[in-house]
Amino acid sequence: MMTAYSYRPLFLIRWFLTVGLWSLCSCQNTQQKQISSTNLAAPTAIRFDGSSYQLLRHGKPYFIKGAGGVSHFDELKACGGNSIRVWDDIDAGRILDEAQALGLTVMFGLWVEREIEGFDYDDHDAVERQYERIRKTILKYRNHPALLLWCVGNEWAQEAKNFKVYDEVNRLSKLVHQLDPNHPVCTVISPDSKRAIWLVSKRCTDVDILGVNSYALTEKLGEFFQKGGWTKPYLISEYGAQAYWETTVSAWGAPDEPDSRQKAAFVRPFYQKYIGSQPPNCFGAYIFYWGQKQEETHTWFSLFDEQGRQTPLVGLMQELWSGKKPANLAPVVEGLFIDGQPMRNRSYTASALHQAEIRVHDPEGDPLTFSWEIKPHAQPGADFVGVPRPALQGLLERTNTRTVRFHLPEKPGAYRLFVNVYDTHRHVATATFSFEVAGLSQTTPLPTDD
Repeated sequence: MMTAYSYRPLFLIRWFLTVGLWSLCSCQNTQQKQISSTNLAAPTAIRFDGSSYQLLRHGKPYFIKGAGGVSHFDELKACGGNSIRVWDDIDAGRILDEAQALGLTVMFGLWVEREIEGFDYDDHDAVERQYERIRKTILKYRNHPALLLWCVGNEWAQEAKNFKVYDEVNRLSKLVHQLDPNHPVCTVISPDSKRAIWLVSKRCTDVDILGVNSYALTEKLGEFFQKGGWTKPYLISEYGAQAYWETTVSAWGAPDEPDSRQKAAFVRPFYQKYIGSQPPNCFGAYIFYWGQKQEETHTWFSLFDEQGRQTPLVGLMQELWSGKKPANLAPVVEGLFIDGQPMRNRSYTASALHQAEIRVHDPEGDPLTFSWEIKPHAQPGADFVGVPRPALQGLLERTNTRTVRFHLPEKPGAYRLFVNVYDTHRHVATATFSFEVAGLSQTTPLPTDD
């Protein structure tokens, strides 16, 4: 079952700009509504000095060092983070209260239904029910002291053919301003073209801040903002490890997942260049995902495992946010080897016994333990985002050593071999190998133990 924060862009929207589209937008405001300073006495305010914007919290400059997620808030605080992003009002009371107790703020998501998931913006009654739901949510939480800003929707423009969704997002933004003038309004899109930003600029003029789930597209934001006409503040609402729609893909459709060392190596320069440097008009960013989440795999975006152990990205974020390295670091993956060769996607047509080896070290020399499992490759649906399939049984001869031998599943299809490496300080390092069973020929003799 898809959650409010489950969708990722699986492919880019094609660029188009027709005379009809220009005509459709001509009845809207043709100039972006430039905001000046908001009420500077409000809990959250935006200050404009004539050339750039700055976010204020209780009158002081506030740069977002945030994470998207619903748990591990104490660890976020300990790492030097200051804000949480949530996508909807599920469990909002608990989240706001826990954030307030820790001195954290919350970017509060007001969930906007999406056409890609079947919502019809020509259905007047459904649109009004959504409006009323959001109105009640604003009234319920507008005075909570942990509230930083409102976010009207997440990736609602993805593949939207009915432009009424843009108008409705703007109507909802006006509603927020009417009911709560003390907190700015953001909306979040996947900025996969200048067109997407242009449409928000033209039709969502009451939005104060543009949030972008930009990942590798972050390097193009300057160009996209300039050509799309966005001149107001922005924040990076999602970033993290190189995403599965950005890596190479096998012949059977499985993207290559980086290991935990590669993920950290990707995030460090990304953060330093696009976030930590505090570009003009950038209000900060939220890393994705501060917790454990199944999406393509259960390890791809997760900064924690299901037992709450920290991946190397948690320690890296502490260093980037606070300037201080953790006292103890997670294990460092050096490489995953299959049958003595560096890991790469493979297709098997003959049955045999194979060997996998994880090469890894611990910076402090802590003793390491290991866990291996094989799972079917996630398919669109419940096991792609939501609940992962259970591990297959009987394929691994051992699961708790650096080197293991494994049999291939008998059923043709795509699979992944996962390995977790644990130290004695609740850290975990991960790596995975994608392979295909393409219809096995006659079984070949399996090697015997010496």
